[in-house]
Amino acid sequence: MKRAIALLIAIAIICGCVGEKPQAPEKKAPEFIKIGLVAPLTGAASTTGNDMLQAATLAVEEINANGGVYVKEYGKKIPIKLIKGDTETSREGGVKAVTKLITEDKVDILVGGFSSGITYADQVVAAQYKVPFIITGASTPLVTRRTDIDTSYMFHHCPTTDDYPEATMLFLDQVVRPAINKKFNYPEDRKLKLAILYQDSKYGEGVLEGTEKAIEKHGLKIEIVAKEKFKMGETDFRTVLTAIKAKDPDVVYPAAFLNEQAPIVIQGRRDVGLNVIYLSVECNDDPDYYKAVQKWGEYSIMESRFSPYTVPKGDIAENIKKFKEAFRKKYNAEPSMMGSSTYEGIYIAAKAIENAGSLDKAKIRDALENLEMPQIIEAMKGGVIKFSKDYHESKFELYMQQLFWNESIGEVRPKIVYPENLKETDFVLPEWYKQ
Repeated sequence: MKRAIALLIAIAIICGCVGEKPQAPEKKAPEFIKIGLVAPLTGAASTTGNDMLQAATLAVEEINANGGVYVKEYGKKIPIKLIKGDTETSREGGVKAVTKLITEDKVDILVGGFSSGITYADQVVAAQYKVPFIITGASTPLVTRRTDIDTSYMFHHCPTTDDYPEATMLFLDQVVRPAINKKFNYPEDRKLKLAILYQDSKYGEGVLEGTEKAIEKHGLKIEIVAKEKFKMGETDFRTVLTAIKAKDPDVVYPAAFLNEQAPIVIQGRRDVGLNVIYLSVECNDDPDYYKAVQKWGEYSIMESRFSPYTVPKGDIAENIKKFKEAFRKKYNAEPSMMGSSTYEGIYIAAKAIENAGSLDKAKIRDALENLEMPQIIEAMKGGVIKFSKDYHESKFELYMQQLFWNESIGEVRPKIVYPENLKETDFVLPEWYKQ
């Protein structure tokens, strides 16, 4: 009997049924963390898309130079591999690109997205597959507020079309309106007359809606005298600008991309004689725009959060300078606003993965929801990058720049004129301005 029991124990030990259990094998780490970049690398917005790619590549190289991202479940640092997804500046191209990144390239997270209309289409795929998407270039708030898809994996690191029209309207009411009234001896309470020329997209419609909401919210003395729409990618704006001129506006506010904004300003002033103040949205804060708009862009206004040619005062001024130096060294060019936002998006993705300690997509999403990291190269509200609990939106400190002609360079250059704590110079109402 004893001999039988001993035999059974021996068999049990061999089978691992009793005694000390063998250690489970370590989980094999992947060769790379795969980040999918969603950007318009071809098509009408390819200039912006390639700026996004350059900045994202720089961020990946910086992170990989330190060994990559530490992922706890593997007990080691893993380098990042950036995988390009070209939206071709179209909704169909965006859907195709995101589908490939998820189903064929098997990315762990998505970063980028430019154009509200395109992102509104391609994010549906990310929602379906539950892949975290840090959206850095689509400004409609609908990308995280829509109810027809699950937006719990969407994180909006970009001022919305509620945010930047509000900052722009406050500037018009507090700075531009008084300057016009003083020049023409108007009563102090005269309303500023605003014309809006907007792209036929969710971005353009969002700017119009955000402008109207800001005027009403703050009771601003601004009257919208014209609302004109144009097709995305259009190049000839003279007919619609002539219609706007007939409304006698003080200011024209285009909701346009770089390839549209420059001809709007040039044709408006040169061809139509609409010599008023032109505003521009932050996505135009790109070296190519300063070159394209020529001297016709002098004294126009650009809302921004990062500029290739200014460094706002504050805690991150040194970070901005270092980023610009690294970008120039690598590309022999200046970075754009959209590039800087995508650069931050890569760092946010890396930090979320590190905090999650895993490449499990649900855990990365949870880490993004609870993220609090120091601002990098764009000034954030409270100095911290974090996403709101309700709509997963981060909030930026925005500023207004006026463009001045630089004879030695042969291009316009920006100076911050608002808000007061960042101001470099006073707003100028030019001599050629005609009400």
